Amino acid sequence: MSPDEQGPFLEAASPDVPAGKWIYIDSGGQTGKFNMNCDSRLVTEFILDHRPTLRFYTWEPYCISLGRNQEVSDIDAALAEQDGIDVVIRPTGGKAVLHAEELTYSVVMDANGMSVRESYNLISRALSEGLRNLGADLDLAQSSPDFRKLFHDSSTIPCFSTSAVYEVEWHGRKLIGSAQHRFGSVLLQHGSILVGDFHKQIVKYLNVDQDLKQKTRNDLDLHTVTLTEILARKPDPTEIKAAVRSGFESVLGADFYRGSLSSEISEPSQGFDRRAAQN
Repeated sequence: MSPDEQGPFLEAASPDVPAGKWIYIDSGGQTGKFNMNCDSRLVTEFILDHRPTLRFYTWEPYCISLGRNQEVSDIDAALAEQDGIDVVIRPTGGKAVLHAEELTYSVVMDANGMSVRESYNLISRALSEGLRNLGADLDLAQSSPDFRKLFHDSSTIPCFSTSAVYEVEWHGRKLIGSAQHRFGSVLLQHGSILVGDFHKQIVKYLNVDQDLKQKTRNDLDLHTVTLTEILARKPDPTEIKAAVRSGFESVLGADFYRGSLSSEISEPSQGFDRRAAQN
């Protein structure tokens, strides 16, 4: 759903935040519907006030998100519902992700004439530089598979089974899976920073035969890594957020002010407010 299709739902931009500042939002654990609506609405907010945003959130309950061009039939939605797992469609592309033991980030900013690949590289640099402060020796992927071919390959339904160029990796294994979409000159990019291994359980919900499930399970074991494994300890979410913020400050020159959500966002008619106070 594009911002224009959602209709008016935002209050006027807060005058408390100087122009050129970044808004920082930590919205905690929310439903899949809330999180995707909120990311879309941040795009509309940017169109109104031109202030970039970095948001962190988690998913309660756990949730499978599908790329905007992906078929819902790729997964067994009934089984997911039976297990208490939400299913939503993202406003961005890419493949299926089981959001569980992770920290999710989203960025809304002006593309400033950058290509998708250039902006992806810039944001990944901010993510990786920040997380290196935790002791994670991270790199960016330097090549991509043929995604046009892979999109119709049933064995690549999960996002984390393959890496795109400039995605954040550790020794060739994917730590952060991200997706981006453009709304005119405004970009929305969000992604999953893996903390634990529960994302691999997505195999249970794939509508493929057992051989492909096993192949996918093997691919996820080989090609993904978590912060817990890299650091040999489970990091606290607060330190992950602080590290990523430092990366955005260093690479993008972000100067953050804290914003807040005025109420739960579950329907397009409900309101959202980025009221801000200096951090």
